[in-house]
Amino acid sequence: MNEGQDPVSRSVRVGMCQLLVKAGAGDDNLTRARALVARAREERCDVALLPECLDVGWTHPEAPRRAQPVPGPVSDVLAEAARAHGIWVVAGLTERAGDRTFNTSILLDDRGRIRLRHHKINELDIAWDLYTRGTKLEVADTPFGRVGITICADNSPASVELGLALGTMGARLILSPCAWAVDSDHDNEKEPYGRDVWDPAYTILAEKRGIATVGVSNVGRLDAGPWEGRLCIGSSLAMGGDGTVLARAPYGVAAETMLAVDVPLTE
Repeated sequence: MNEGQDPVSRSVRVGMCQLLVKAGAGDDNLTRARALVARAREERCDVALLPECLDVGWTHPEAPRRAQPVPGPVSDVLAEAARAHGIWVVAGLTERAGDRTFNTSILLDDRGRIRLRHHKINELDIAWDLYTRGTKLEVADTPFGRVGITICADNSPASVELGLALGTMGARLILSPCAWAVDSDHDNEKEPYGRDVWDPAYTILAEKRGIATVGVSNVGRLDAGPWEGRLCIGSSLAMGGDGTVLARAPYGVAAETMLAVDVPLTE
């Protein structure tokens, strides 16, 4: 959807880009991210949503050394993909800002311009030595309505007030890069992932503010850091502003996919 069209539509088509993120393999991860962005546009998506810390991986011990400025070389690759395919993009990156490292998400418009930048606020304590926590929330007006971006645990039950605040600021859609991990012996049939965490939290956002929320996780093994050996397993979730589960992506360490979902937005 291009700038200049009706500023609010009845729905937005989101490409849930459940990307394989290999620890420390920035170039490979970016190549796959660009391919999923292209696929999202092929499937007529308005926006492509990519996972958290897709460049080097969440809690990678070398995050401070490998982090890049935003804008910078990594965000420029994604900006070019957004511009080339005429699609909005949300992505999670590892950002260097002076002597600090942030777990960051950005919203790029279809011309490749950064329209929002968010620093993760509710970072888990295992990552406090890597990332500086954020201190602010913002929204942006887009052709498909007012949007907020968060990161993963920012939308957990413990910090759902952050999403509610975005709703008070007028956001009708929250797009959230995530890295959802489980122990290597997790049995998804006995304990379906996310039903006791993300489903209830996203439901609160819907019931209290009418916000539609889409969270997209990466897949792949965490090969370094405090959760080394755990598995990122996708199960990305899209919930409408009425609390209806609109889509749930496949579960599994190898479940890389691009799932297009039409998300109705409340007025």
